[in-house]
Amino acid sequence: MEFNIEDEALLEFLLDSIEDGILIVDMHNKVYTNTAFLRMLGIAKEELKSNSFPNFIKDEKLRDSFILDEKKREQEFKLNGNHLLLRHIPYIEYEKVLNHIFTIRDITDIKDSHSQLMQEKMTLDMIEDLLEHAYEGFTLVDAEGKIVKWNYEKLFGIREKDAVGKPVEDVIENTRLHIVVKTGRKEIKDIQRIHGHDMIANRIPIIRNGRIIGAVGAVLFKDASDIREMAKELIKLENKVKEYKGELERLQDKKYSFDSIITQDPKMEYLKKLARKAAESNSTVLILGESGTGKEMFAQAIHKASYRRAESFMAINCAAIPKELLESELFGYEGGAFTGAKKSGKPGKFELANGGTIFLDEIGNMPLEMQAKLLRVLEEKEFERVGGTEKILLDVRIIAATNEDIEEAVKIGKFREDLYYRLNVITLDIPPLRDRKDDIPLIAENLLEYLAKELDTQKKKLSPETLNILKQYHWPGNVRELRNVLERGINLSSGSTILPKHLPERIFMNIEGEMEKFNEISLLREVVAEVEKEAIIKALSKTKGNKTLAAEKLGIHRTALYKKINKYGLDI
Repeated sequence: MEFNIEDEALLEFLLDSIEDGILIVDMHNKVYTNTAFLRMLGIAKEELKSNSFPNFIKDEKLRDSFILDEKKREQEFKLNGNHLLLRHIPYIEYEKVLNHIFTIRDITDIKDSHSQLMQEKMTLDMIEDLLEHAYEGFTLVDAEGKIVKWNYEKLFGIREKDAVGKPVEDVIENTRLHIVVKTGRKEIKDIQRIHGHDMIANRIPIIRNGRIIGAVGAVLFKDASDIREMAKELIKLENKVKEYKGELERLQDKKYSFDSIITQDPKMEYLKKLARKAAESNSTVLILGESGTGKEMFAQAIHKASYRRAESFMAINCAAIPKELLESELFGYEGGAFTGAKKSGKPGKFELANGGTIFLDEIGNMPLEMQAKLLRVLEEKEFERVGGTEKILLDVRIIAATNEDIEEAVKIGKFREDLYYRLNVITLDIPPLRDRKDDIPLIAENLLEYLAKELDTQKKKLSPETLNILKQYHWPGNVRELRNVLERGINLSSGSTILPKHLPERIFMNIEGEMEKFNEISLLREVVAEVEKEAIIKALSKTKGNKTLAAEKLGIHRTALYKKINKYGLDI
């Protein structure tokens, strides 16, 4: 028979007494529901009255779940942060569906509890894995000192099923875990005699809400002798670190010391002596010299020989930084000082070098406005970051360098005279390599040894002819160019000797005027001629026979190129 309730007030009362949400739909699509259902789905009574079933259910996806058929169903869904379980129960009488009953239960707590249990299980598994790998073995006892977890099978040969539930003192020799459970005091790195071995153990009480609920015991070392062996290994490692540190410092000191400046030239020896004296003071040093002469090597050597050697050495190329960024590079900036600035700000080179040495390379290219700021910093021995107001005291050694004629720059107003005199306390004017050609064999030998290590190859030597050619060249790039030429020679030579043919073309193109000095060496003349011919042929080939362009490429005058073509009988 059809489900029919005459007293709807009684039905409403009965339904509202149920905690789960209830919705009954009769065969005429009339609905009966309770307050719990409306609350769970967020439906107002007015909406229920003004909308037919199931349109009063706001969630479209959920609305599709209220299907009126003969199937019994249940499904979970999430609504407004709550986990809900929806069940559909058709009421059938005489094989005819008279009513549809929908129930909704809030299972949020169950879900959260399940999730929490899973998380705690994962945590326990992780702790167990950690204990298993961190210690030789461990055991867990309850508040009565009975074993609830056992991981000593490998150590003692006792299986977990034979140990669990027993008093710990009946299973482990000389244990104190049952005492720790009573006292609540941890015992760390305690020596425990077990099976004739002095083992090192930790015993830690487990306390929850001020109550001791158990304790964990773990063996760190199964024999005290293991600690002695470990201590020996640690001492070995410490000694090895000290050895490496000492070797690193020794190599660094060697690389940046005055001994690394190779020379037998009297003027260079005098400059090294003067630089050593400068290292003993705190005065500003100005290093002059062409690019590649070793100005930074002198600056590094002065720093390493000074009392500031343990502090920072900061180098900055004033010509390589755009003038609008130079101030922030030198003095740093506060956060938000300009567009693109880091929020945390950034220290500048002066701040980073405080207590040590700052090397201002190519200072002759510093803009005039920055020269004024630098002078003020040197005079006042303090500065502010860009965009900042806090004064930073300065304790730094200034070494400046330039490859320009600084006195001429002062005369034409390109460099401030007052800054020049402030920097020019001790001056080192390094001569170019062409003015100390007797140093070339020494420097080349030293560079060949260094490059062999850097390139991980066998050390190579220069043939007498190659060395003579190198001594005749004028070296516009100085020692830096010599290093470049030698590295090229190492890469091109297949044997152990660098021959003239392994040198770049420009070397030969620029020593024509010097060739008369060794005409008596026929072999050298033949080799040089061969290399010159090869260079000319390559240049003409690359320029498709254009002699003007070929002469420019070779770095010689067009007339000189014609002479060489005729000299070597090149029919091009």
